[in-house]
Amino acid sequence: QVQLVESGGGLVQPGGSLRLSCAASGSIGSISAMGWYRQAPGKQRELVAQVTSGGSTDYAASVKGRFTISRDNAKMVSLQMNSLKPEDTAVYYCNVYLRYQGWQGSWGQGTQVTVSS
Repeated sequence: QVQLVESGGGLVQPGGSLRLSCAASGSIGSISAMGWYRQAPGKQRELVAQVTSGGSTDYAASVKGRFTISRDNAKMVSLQMNSLKPEDTAVYYCNVYLRYQGWQGSWGQGTQVTVSS
């Protein structure tokens, strides 16, 4: 039983910045990786960025160079979003990969990011 809580979303103008935060809690074993996903209305959820326990990072091509994922501690991860574009508008979710359980099948509430003038 893992709980995931995202925060930090909001309304920003194109070119603006936001920092999203995620806190994992509950009965958590070894976290091998943490990641950020997003889902726009009518579209599939997609992986935005992930970071392993060893510090390796991966980014979707659409956000590379603009977003930075950081492992703040063993149970928290953040996503610094710069140079935001309207196409970044979506609900952003975090998830954790547990060593013996894989990516969690349940999702938190997510946090809404809207980029508009």
